[in-house]
Amino acid sequence: MSVLRLLFNVAWFICGGLVMGLMWVLAGIIACITIVGIPFARSCFVIAQLSFWPFGRDIDDRQYVTKRRDIGTGSLGTVGNIIWFLLFGIWLAIGHILHAVACFVTIIGIPFGIQHLKLAMLSFAPIGQTVVDAR
Repeated sequence: MSVLRLLFNVAWFICGGLVMGLMWVLAGIIACITIVGIPFARSCFVIAQLSFWPFGRDIDDRQYVTKRRDIGTGSLGTVGNIIWFLLFGIWLAIGHILHAVACFVTIIGIPFGIQHLKLAMLSFAPIGQTVVDAR
């Protein structure tokens, strides 16, 4: 990990990453409590890690990374994303968008705002996506 990436991740964690990461963890815990939400919980915890330390990692379509289709990249994944959006996604996306607006107020906060918008887009439809190292 480069020093600059580490500095950005530490600044991110202090300036909003902790709050949104905890929101993802809370969504994962709530999903675990309900039997129907258990498949969503793993995604919540993976995205919480991304939300805590986003610099140096990116989001890709799982179908293109693994070179094969699975249950999350097909039509059941679309249904799952709709259910996800209605239960959790809208609220997490609103949180990321509000943090992004706050970050965009300053010039120094622009990279953090971009990361919040990336996570807000992921909040809408996380099923079928995967976290990869940025190259």
